[in-house]
Amino acid sequence: MKASRRLCGLVLLLLVSTFLSAQRHRDPLTQEEIGQVRDTSWEPKLRLPLYLQFARTRLVKLEEIRNDPKTKDRTKQTHDLLDDFQLLYDELNDNIDTYVDRKNDIRKPLKAIIEADTEFQAKLRALKDAADVPRAESQEYEFVLTNAIETVDSSAEDHRKLLDEQEELAKRKKLVKDPSKGTGVSPE
Repeated sequence: MKASRRLCGLVLLLLVSTFLSAQRHRDPLTQEEIGQVRDTSWEPKLRLPLYLQFARTRLVKLEEIRNDPKTKDRTKQTHDLLDDFQLLYDELNDNIDTYVDRKNDIRKPLKAIIEADTEFQAKLRALKDAADVPRAESQEYEFVLTNAIETVDSSAEDHRKLLDEQEELAKRKKLVKDPSKGTGVSPE
């Protein structure tokens, strides 16, 4: 009887700890970055480049830790930075969808995003193809890296199509030039 209670208690403890650790997911943005995003909520021409900058920063940091022989726990940091990149890139795409739904003119930031897609594809593929990474190490972040590559690849194509659609809508004057108009919020 005591053994079954202990076993039930142990199972319950294990389930609770698993649930709590699953609930704890890092926010990929720093407090300063959150403030910057909040300040640009109505302005796609300001907000979308911020997400590009944040994603690019994660890849630059990734390259730095990969090239620094003194880096401790390189595999975990690589995994976490790739995960942060993926989350930020997904948020970029969510914001694009929001602005498209609002019929905002995002042609200018889309051009920068398309250029960044090419850059991101090259950096992610370089990491995947790195010959100096032991197989056991690369397996630790292979899943998140593969997801990031697939996301950027499919999004790059979507971004090009969206730019074409935006160009067509602009010709027919169907895009909103001032996204804050009528919201009571003015861009600074």
